[in-house]
Amino acid sequence: MAITRQRKEEILKQYADWLKRSQAVILMEYTGAKMKDLDVIRAKIRESGGEFHIVKNTLARRAFEAAGIIFPANLFEQSTAISFAFSDPVATAKALGEAAKGMAFARIKGGFMGGQILDPAQVKALADLPPLPVTRARLLGVLQAPAAKLARTLAEPARSLAAVLRAYSEKSTAA
Repeated sequence: MAITRQRKEEILKQYADWLKRSQAVILMEYTGAKMKDLDVIRAKIRESGGEFHIVKNTLARRAFEAAGIIFPANLFEQSTAISFAFSDPVATAKALGEAAKGMAFARIKGGFMGGQILDPAQVKALADLPPLPVTRARLLGVLQAPAAKLARTLAEPARSLAAVLRAYSEKSTAA
């Protein structure tokens, strides 16, 4: 069934909006998928703060080109679904990887993040990163460690003096 020119323009505007709002985009091939499987993936991606959509290759290519993103032509062959990461690219990549695990039809084609085109291995590496809250906690721990060490170092002479005074007072009361 053919799509009208007006509907194509509406779809292009929607794709452009998603691309503008998205921090990362991941393309996946879904040849042979059942709708039920795609709904599972879609739900997982939404939980991570993203969107998962089946796209028309020609319209998606035009939307990407209009946004200044030039993908290799082979990424828009066969069936294409796109995950848009609106809040956390790592969580979206991880959700896509987990949802597609064990589904023979799902194959990551590549992605785009921060002005860089990602190959499937880079998308997998992105999915393997720890979630944003864990990364923040680790960074906070690294930043606090020197201050805590300094505080312990500065407090040690006073603690040692207090221990000596306490031992001396215990010795004098015992005698």
